[in-house]
Amino acid sequence: MLNIIGFTLYSLFNCGLYWIPEVEEEYFMRHPGGLNPVQLNDIVFALHATVVTLLTIVQCLCYERGGQAVSLIGKIIVGIFVLVIIVTIILAAVDVMHWLDFLYACSYVKLTITLIKYIPQAVMNYKRKSTIGWSIGNVVLDFTGGILSMLQMIINADNYNDWASIFGDPTKFGLGLFSVLFDIFFLVQHYILYR
Repeated sequence: MLNIIGFTLYSLFNCGLYWIPEVEEEYFMRHPGGLNPVQLNDIVFALHATVVTLLTIVQCLCYERGGQAVSLIGKIIVGIFVLVIIVTIILAAVDVMHWLDFLYACSYVKLTITLIKYIPQAVMNYKRKSTIGWSIGNVVLDFTGGILSMLQMIINADNYNDWASIFGDPTKFGLGLFSVLFDIFFLVQHYILYR
């Protein structure tokens, strides 16, 4: 449930900054002479993740899932995110804030969801003192993706002499950084602490 919200909002941010000229113009007013931090691969990543997550949700609805359901805490968190998005979209619609700021709010929700979804896995591994039943291969892929995402931003910043572009899309850098940090922790749990 959190992933579909996060990836949908991240897709909205990426598509808005990449394809809506008014939003891109707002960005360049704040970062003159800079590079648009959203690249086509960012859009493909976000839309692909949204579609795959939607497919997973459909499978959850179709297949037997026993007593598994969205927790009360999960529903409260979703409610808070929905409220934040509703308030920010209203503020943008009545010109209290810029549409770019609304899109940044969407991306920050995705960044928050990423933090929220890593922590329970780390805690569960710690409590069980095990990583059995959990795919370390996905962690390695996630680690690789995080490194490459940050590396792309650094190379673009260096090539265009536009180091501000890293902070023009703090969510992309944050997603890469948090993924790498948590993945290192998960790798340590899997290969060293709980072999």
